[in-house]
Amino acid sequence: MAINIIVCVKQVMDPETPASAFNIDSGSNRVVPAAGIPPVVNGFDENAVEAALRLKDSGDAAKVTVISMGNGFVMDVMKKPLSMGADELILIDDEELDDLDPYATATVLTEAIRKVGEYDLVLCGRQASDWDQAHVPLGVAEMLGLPCVTLAQKIEVADEGIVIQRALSDGYDVVEAPLPALVTVTNELGEPRYPTLRGIMQASRKQPTRWSTADVGLNAESLEPKVTLTELYIPVSDNQVEVIEGEDDADAGRKLALRLREEKLI
Repeated sequence: MAINIIVCVKQVMDPETPASAFNIDSGSNRVVPAAGIPPVVNGFDENAVEAALRLKDSGDAAKVTVISMGNGFVMDVMKKPLSMGADELILIDDEELDDLDPYATATVLTEAIRKVGEYDLVLCGRQASDWDQAHVPLGVAEMLGLPCVTLAQKIEVADEGIVIQRALSDGYDVVEAPLPALVTVTNELGEPRYPTLRGIMQASRKQPTRWSTADVGLNAESLEPKVTLTELYIPVSDNQVEVIEGEDDADAGRKLALRLREEKLI
C-alpha cells in the first residue's frame, strides 16, 4: 500500500551559533539573527524527512510533500528536503506569519494540510531547536482530528495502518495506529541522508509552491496569539572561579583540599 506523506519542517537559527553571536532585542522580545550565519532546517524535521524517504524507498510512499510556513525563507536552506528526495515543497510565505505562537502556527499548518487534501500520514520533528516546546505537532493532530504518536524511531506501513517504535529512555514501545495519523520523529531514527549531486541539481530546477495566509483561508484575526511572551532574555551567570595553584600537582591537590575544607564542602 503506497501512501501520501506530508512532512512539516521549520527554518530555524543554526543551533551551532556561537553564544557570542546570540543577541536579543529586548524591546520587541525577539532573537536578532546572527550576522553571517545562515539559518538551517530544524534537525528533528530532517529526521522526519528521512523517515518519509525511507518509506518511499521501500515502496510504501507514493508521494512526499514538504510544508513550511514563515517568511524570509532562504531557498538554499528550504530546498534541502527536495535535494534529499522529497517530491514537492509548499511554502506558506507571508509577513503576517512572523513570530507566531504555537497555536497560530498549528492553525496555519492545519489549513495548509487541508488544502493539500490527499494525505495519509503527517510527519513532524519531535520539537524545534529554537523554542524546544513540541506544542505544534500535537496542536495539528488535534485540529485535524488525527491519532498522534510521538518520538518515533522507526515507522512501518502495515495492512491496516502503521507500526511505530517509540523511543524510551530505556528501550522502545511498539505502537500501532490507523491511517490517517500524525507522527513525530526523534533523532533516534538515525542520521538524515546527505543530498546527492543529482538530488541537488534536480532540486535547483524545482520551484516551491507559494501560498499566502489568504490562500489557506486565514486572516490576521485568526492568527491572534493565545500566548503572550512577557520577557525574553539571556541568563546571566554570576559564578566565580578560583584557580588553586601549587609548586606541583601534589601541592596543588593539598591546597585544593584545604580550600574545600574551609568552605565546608568536604
